[in-house]
Amino acid sequence: MKKLVLTLVALVTLCSKSNAQLYFPPLIGSTWDTVSPQQLGWCTNRIDSLYDLLQRNNTKAFIILKDGKIAIEKYFDNFTSDSVWYWASAGKTITSFLVGVAQQEGKLSIYDSTSKYLGSGWTTCPPAKEGLITIRHQLTMTTGLDYTVLDDNCKLPACLKYKADAGNQWYYHNAAYLLLQDVIESATGGTYQQYTNSKLSLKTGVSGLWYDGVFYSKPRSMARFGLLMLNHGIWKNDTLLKDTAYYRQMMNTSQNLNPSYGYLWWLNGKGSYKLPGSTFTFPGDLCPPAPDEMVAGLGKNDQKLYLWPSQNMVIIRMGNPASDSSLVPVVFDRDLWAELNKLFCNTNTGVKDMPETNMTRVYPNPASGQITVESTIKKGFWEMFSSRGEVVAQGELNAETIMIPTTRLANGLYLFIMKDEFGKQSAERVIIHN
Repeated sequence: MKKLVLTLVALVTLCSKSNAQLYFPPLIGSTWDTVSPQQLGWCTNRIDSLYDLLQRNNTKAFIILKDGKIAIEKYFDNFTSDSVWYWASAGKTITSFLVGVAQQEGKLSIYDSTSKYLGSGWTTCPPAKEGLITIRHQLTMTTGLDYTVLDDNCKLPACLKYKADAGNQWYYHNAAYLLLQDVIESATGGTYQQYTNSKLSLKTGVSGLWYDGVFYSKPRSMARFGLLMLNHGIWKNDTLLKDTAYYRQMMNTSQNLNPSYGYLWWLNGKGSYKLPGSTFTFPGDLCPPAPDEMVAGLGKNDQKLYLWPSQNMVIIRMGNPASDSSLVPVVFDRDLWAELNKLFCNTNTGVKDMPETNMTRVYPNPASGQITVESTIKKGFWEMFSSRGEVVAQGELNAETIMIPTTRLANGLYLFIMKDEFGKQSAERVIIHN
């Protein structure tokens, strides 16, 4: 019965989306229509709690668009709507969009060998293996390049070594991504900034600057880009991304090695995921409290660009790190979406009905020195895995509360798994910061 109700809610939600008229702000100026949370039926008594969470977690800018209109816009610590901040890896989503535009213009094909645009010898892979790497492999993080290098931002051939055949390994290799910008420059005959300006900025008002491979802009420019992508690459009546097949591929599972990754976009609701810096497949959804349909641009130090398609909603967050400084931090996403679900209460949004209790609670998180684990599992065992999938600690369960020292563990992201005697499993991500 519960599944039937949720299905009906989803259908009603999708219908309401199709009937909603998206608003697009003027290309120039600061005019942007607004809609109040009260008009939307949100639980306005939760707004202060949301702001408190954002401020405690080093946020500088936070915006929610509903049907294209600004529903919430909040700045912290002397940051304003005219301040400029970096997108970090959330800017990869712009590159994904621009690759699609370049393909529809006939400048390239994502199935072309990367060597066609960078020349032979752009890696130190054997020539036959280098030739297997395509633009699509760069988009999906499946180039097969060796990730055991000191600097995965290094684009020199000496840093790009063979590890596996292209398509057989998923690893978040940043240099392979950065080289997509070089591919676009080679394919279009201009600079990457020029292509961004002509294909995105002039048509949408998304103004910004690429510096050392990273995009910098004002917060509303990130919101503008989110609105463009929410509307399938169409800005008002101007279709910028006409290749609908490419758009669908970009926003869906792109390979079978990491179901939570599209073309440089992160996907929720896929049941398992890999993270940057890790070869381990984590069970569960990327962000359990978020809607399954959520797609996201995620960047270092908690730069966030969320799209919630059925609700015509764009949510952006810029700022300093909330929890950890990994390439794509994910701990704060869970806290933020848990708070957002409370804000969206009493509305027909189809937010997740999260269970009231969890088999396992691990705290503090991030942890320093030790973690405390509370669990309903009274007999079983536990294991901690590093981001590379190695077991770094394990033990038996014989009490509802246990304390585990972490002083000997390196700082980083870990997966804590508990299993009862019948094989039932509970997993939590833990940040260690000794």
